[in-house]
Amino acid sequence: MSILLPAISEDTGTSVDTLQWAVTGYSLMGAAVIVTSGSLGDVFGRKKVFQLGLLLFVASCVFIALSTTGLAVIVGRIIQGAAGATILACGLSILTVANEGREQLRAVSLWGAAAAIGAAAGPLVGGVLVDFTGWQGLFWIDAVVAVVCMVISYFAIQESRDEGRSRSIDYLGTVLVALTLSPIVLATAQGPQWGWVSIPTLVCVVVSVASGFAFVFTEKRVAVPLLDLALLRNVVLVASTAAILIGAGTINGLMYLLSLYFQNPDALGMTPFQAGLAMLPATVGLVVVAPLVPRFAAKIGGRKVVALGFLITAIGFAVVGFVQPSWLYLSFVLPLIAIAVGMGLSNGPASAAATASVSQEQVGAASGVSNMARYVGAAVATALAATIYSSVITARTDAGVDMSGALASGLAAASWVMAGLSLAGVLMAFLLRKHRMPRGTLADAAAAAAAHTHTLPTTASGAGEGAELPRR
Repeated sequence: MSILLPAISEDTGTSVDTLQWAVTGYSLMGAAVIVTSGSLGDVFGRKKVFQLGLLLFVASCVFIALSTTGLAVIVGRIIQGAAGATILACGLSILTVANEGREQLRAVSLWGAAAAIGAAAGPLVGGVLVDFTGWQGLFWIDAVVAVVCMVISYFAIQESRDEGRSRSIDYLGTVLVALTLSPIVLATAQGPQWGWVSIPTLVCVVVSVASGFAFVFTEKRVAVPLLDLALLRNVVLVASTAAILIGAGTINGLMYLLSLYFQNPDALGMTPFQAGLAMLPATVGLVVVAPLVPRFAAKIGGRKVVALGFLITAIGFAVVGFVQPSWLYLSFVLPLIAIAVGMGLSNGPASAAATASVSQEQVGAASGVSNMARYVGAAVATALAATIYSSVITARTDAGVDMSGALASGLAAASWVMAGLSLAGVLMAFLLRKHRMPRGTLADAAAAAAAHTHTLPTTASGAGEGAELPRR
């Protein structure tokens, strides 16, 4: 989506700063509904809810493609976030229920591979369509693909549900998650304009904190909570979830920043197609390294792989932090690859640690926490990166610096923050030292990491044949 923002901005007359909510809003809605949509599938039928998610996705694509204002695009993307989260949650449940043993692993590996290919091809395809059909073309094609998926899934998938599960759904918890996250992200994005101690900013903070307390109060009392608060006493789960959040946040922040920087005429001045092509080293790096991760984790331990991955990512971001207006595209290639390889190394074992740290009965809940963390990380980091980028650009231009220099300064500042977050990921890996899981468990579970990678896709094709995924 980030690759389309300059074109949408030009067509609708909406600033790119405002349109970042098309990226952030998608992730916020996904974070709010990812667990609930999975629960709805368990209760009312996974196939039925999966197809409803596809139908909602089609509707959102058509709505966005027909939009003539930036606000309409943002609203459509928020709706699309709910659809995407539903497709992810129920699609994975369908795969795990329909297969067992090696076939289950193979099915989820194919799921991860498809996600990785989509991530690699997405910026390039989006760039091509913007150049030849306008930005609307991508959403029309997405709508057609989703309709085809609806037809195939209708005939190919058998209905399934969890007959023993309580039919209680924590709708209030879903609302409170949205009310906790949205105001704080809004305050982050608008703080420079409103003032960090202004009334609107403080109101957002108060609403967010109050909603957070209300969420905790509610989760302690509902029959089937959205989040089992007892899981938060699990140090491994908390640390691995924080690592997942950081990883998803930094890679999404990077994609957002570079999509804008590469296309800006005062920076590299690329066309959307060229910018999409320029992002391929990052996505290809993720695809290439992912099959190697399970065996690497088995050899040296998952926590070491997580720490190494975040360290490499931090170095990559630090290199970008020295960006100068004179840099050509080739100067970005190596740090892009480093960031991608680091993310590929840390993502799988962190996901594995999250699911391996709980009992079989809690795997579904732990996976839900991990998925929510990815969406939260993507939303918060994108908003933070956008705020830093635009604020530094404004400050530098006000100080008399030319636009090319201001743009480089904005990218550098945001990259240093992403580097700092990556170093925090290294610290999260060290928290796993006192709670080390068996290496075999981590390696096998790393193969299932593709099941939890909507905002940071990888593939698990390098897993051992004997591995079996935890069942929900």
